[in-house]
Amino acid sequence: MILAMSCSQKQKIQYPPTGKTEVVDEYFGVKVPDPYRWLENDTSIETEAWVAAQNEVTFAYLQNIPFRDSINSRITKLWNYPKYGVPFKKGNYYFFSKNDGLQNQSVLYIQDGLEGEPRVLLDPNTLSADGTIALAGFSVSKDARFAAYATAEAGSDWNKIYVMDIQTGQRLPEELLWVKFSGMAWKDEGFYYSRFEKPAEGTELSSQNKNHKVYYHKAGTGQSQDALVFENPDFPMRNYSCHTSEDERYLFLYESESTYGNALSYKDLAKKDSPFIPLVEGFEHEYGVIDNLGDAFLILTDENAPRKKLVRVHPEGAGTASWNDLIPEKEEVLQGASLIGGKIFAEYMKDACSKVYIHDYNGLLLGEVHLPGIGTLGGFSGTKDDPVAFYLFTSFTFPTTIYKYDVGDNRSTVYKSSDIDFDPDDYVVKQEFYQSKDGTKIPMFIVHRKDLRLDGSNPALLYGYGGFSISMTPSFSISRLIYLENGFVYAVPNIRGGGEYGEEWHTAGTLFNKQNVFDDFIAAAEYLIKQGYTNRDRLAISGGSNGGLLVGACMTQRPDLFKVALPAVGVLDMLRYHKFTIGHFWAVDYGTSEDDSVMFAYLLKYSPLHALKPGVEYPATLITTADHDDRVVPAHSFKFAAALQENHSGENPVLIRIETRAGHGGGKPTAKVIEEAADVAAFVFHNLGKNEIQYR
Repeated sequence: MILAMSCSQKQKIQYPPTGKTEVVDEYFGVKVPDPYRWLENDTSIETEAWVAAQNEVTFAYLQNIPFRDSINSRITKLWNYPKYGVPFKKGNYYFFSKNDGLQNQSVLYIQDGLEGEPRVLLDPNTLSADGTIALAGFSVSKDARFAAYATAEAGSDWNKIYVMDIQTGQRLPEELLWVKFSGMAWKDEGFYYSRFEKPAEGTELSSQNKNHKVYYHKAGTGQSQDALVFENPDFPMRNYSCHTSEDERYLFLYESESTYGNALSYKDLAKKDSPFIPLVEGFEHEYGVIDNLGDAFLILTDENAPRKKLVRVHPEGAGTASWNDLIPEKEEVLQGASLIGGKIFAEYMKDACSKVYIHDYNGLLLGEVHLPGIGTLGGFSGTKDDPVAFYLFTSFTFPTTIYKYDVGDNRSTVYKSSDIDFDPDDYVVKQEFYQSKDGTKIPMFIVHRKDLRLDGSNPALLYGYGGFSISMTPSFSISRLIYLENGFVYAVPNIRGGGEYGEEWHTAGTLFNKQNVFDDFIAAAEYLIKQGYTNRDRLAISGGSNGGLLVGACMTQRPDLFKVALPAVGVLDMLRYHKFTIGHFWAVDYGTSEDDSVMFAYLLKYSPLHALKPGVEYPATLITTADHDDRVVPAHSFKFAAALQENHSGENPVLIRIETRAGHGGGKPTAKVIEEAADVAAFVFHNLGKNEIQYR
């Protein structure tokens, strides 16, 4: 079905005025004005008025796009099918999540054994009228008597933890507050978790997070009775997390001061009052304990192995020199390992696609798990003694499917499939390689309809991230289908800064190498144009968080190359990002403006906020953020929007859409997700000159 609509009429936009103040910072003798500093106060009356005024202009613009409602209806229809999470087992029970289709939050179910009848254990949709309270974590005690669960409200990273009696389904009286960046690691009738002190009133969503501590909470008691397990007041900016081994004998403590690298200690819980014993100090490498085999630990690390390896560690040994390689480093990147049914399942990534190899406990290669195709495996779930595991598999044109895996037969069968209104045979997925500015070969996934003609006239959406060793692997997206149905080329380059080729690929896009990330993305756009996929008047770029920085940097460095820019919840003020919430953790990738004059100058040059120049015609831009984002505070987007509107010349709209009662993205209600996806798609279609909407 084709819905024809006129998109030719230009909308005249009157942007709200944004006041300026005489704020000037001095860095190493260089004075840098910051006239929109007042927008950093996200709770002030002035900022609230500015937000309201900007939203009024933005939504008036979006409402005048004639096919906006039709796009919303189509995405809603596509979205309306059951979606399942990967089951996991504790005691005799299996637990899994399910969303019937359009529920704002997925519901947690429990069933007795594999053949039991599922019943609702916890429905987050009952916790708030608007669906903005989400389940942020769930952990079951070893005997499956209790469950601890964390909730997040309005998208904030702040969590509250509650405890449930699984047999009765009743919540116990305690409420644990000011929890952030924490798991729930059970030991007997309680669990370990991490929290901060209560922040000053009015600064909950913006002040720096300091003095992280680990506590032990016993089910049925108040938070005031929790036992302090670990703190380090000498280093208030560090974070601490912990988990227990499957047999609950050991407690492992991770200490970090950035998004990369950690120290690692352990405590033998079988010994009364045993201390934490350091295994690794310093933050030069990453160490993650998979589990213990008796007295030995299996640890995933990139020390002397940038693509990672699995080592066997006897804790009484003398440092890392005594560690034994159980699964040595290989060409593929080792992403994770699981101990299931008496075997080790090693999850690898080759050219950004998943592979899984089976080993015995001595590291001997036994075989490979045969996955459904080229794509991404997730959530490989099972226990040491259980011969059954579950995992999900997804790809760009392969809706997320849950598989049951038989360890003994090395055989996967579909456990829960998707019945979405989508035919993958209509589309093609390919991986092509292109050269970046310095000659580095970069892989890129390209997805489009099979009937696409490479005549340079196709609209295209280029998506990227490029940071923090996060890999962009194939995955299915409902909101992306509206683009593919309408003849878009969708492209995802695996640019440097990610983890697709290990730690070397990551560091090639950090600190003084950060420009490589932007060059890789710009080269991807130029490749799509050169190969006839699209042209610069039909090209949109998109990215969120660190990807928002990517979009902001590229649209300010090459405003001529893109027609539409979509920076979402972006890090856009590179001189002050580290002063808010957990921003200081990102310095390992970015550096800070206070390090030295050289780093300051480097950041100033590419910082999107500071790279804007008066009189330049920038791409049509829709900035998206949310009022409860305490990961990348909305001040980044506020200040960038104000400066962009001040400097921009030309008819392209430059707008900001500010969601209310939402955060960085996690836990956002389905209704809000669909609304935002439809608004963004309408903006893109309208500004790329689409004059018809097609439903296949």
